[in-house]
Amino acid sequence: MYETEKNELVEILAKRDISNPRVLDAFRKVERHLFVPDIMKQHAYTDVALPIGYGQTISQPYTVAFMTEALDPKPGQKILEVGTGSGYQAAILNQMGVRVFTIERSLELYNRALKIFDQLGLKIACRCSDGTLGWDEFAPFDGIIVTAGGPTIPQNLIKQLAINGRMVIPVGDRNKQTMKIITKISDGEYTSKEAPYFAFVPLIGKEGWKEK
Repeated sequence: MYETEKNELVEILAKRDISNPRVLDAFRKVERHLFVPDIMKQHAYTDVALPIGYGQTISQPYTVAFMTEALDPKPGQKILEVGTGSGYQAAILNQMGVRVFTIERSLELYNRALKIFDQLGLKIACRCSDGTLGWDEFAPFDGIIVTAGGPTIPQNLIKQLAINGRMVIPVGDRNKQTMKIITKISDGEYTSKEAPYFAFVPLIGKEGWKEK
């Protein structure tokens, strides 16, 4: 089911300069239609963001692919995701052979993602809490991916990133962000590259935006 649509989506991503074969292979194998509401299934493999309820979205496939390629996760690495949402990004990372730890602040979305992971037999560690504080018990992480836009880079996340680890995070205002690709050089020192422009739901939390 949806094999043609999945292959067409991968072709679109490749034409938009997603070139990592492991990323493209994960998009061929992970079934996005399982992570969207039933009413949206016919649009599951269109390259657009879709609402998933509770004011949240499942990100546009290109955005997921761009962030995953920028993160460049390797099999066996420990990756923290801030903002589980639908669970699709976590499933892509899991498919690529990494150990995924994911945090969601919405209890409803957390429970929904847990159910999907269980149904698919995915071993993904989940937590319902403030993602801007990270998950200190399992730090340091080889990579951190943040799927909501914050006003600044949370210092808790920087601290929990391993030396030579990479973090991909959108930073800006509530409507538009620049994607920052951060590599930690040492404690207190990191390099940063940027890619404009993206639009994410706001990163709510102690080191993010305040809830309205």
